[in-house]
Amino acid sequence: QVQLVESGGGLVQPGGSLRLSCAASGSIFSIYAMGWYRQAPGKQRELVAGISSGGSTNYADSVKGRFTISRDNAKNTVYLQMNSLKPEDTAIYYCNSAVGLGLLSRKVLGSWGQGTQVTVSS
Repeated sequence: QVQLVESGGGLVQPGGSLRLSCAASGSIFSIYAMGWYRQAPGKQRELVAGISSGGSTNYADSVKGRFTISRDNAKNTVYLQMNSLKPEDTAIYYCNSAVGLGLLSRKVLGSWGQGTQVTVSS
């Protein structure tokens, strides 16, 4: 099973930026689609960005144009660059994997880690 460790969260002012990292175990990281998810207090976890093994990406409407997902297969790491942050982006952010980009919202492969807290506040 894929093990995932998220990092890079913190407190940032509205309009600021953060870059999240997710380190994954396993020598076959490169064949999986990877996704970033978030869960705000009192809300369900949602998929915000995904990247296929080939580098295709998709984004939730709420983050399009502000967030960028990328991956470095040599480092078994996926990143989420978050710009123009808004208070409504405040949440715990998680990563996970799936067999394909279309399955990131339906059937993930890894266990959910502790995530990394992102707080956007002045």
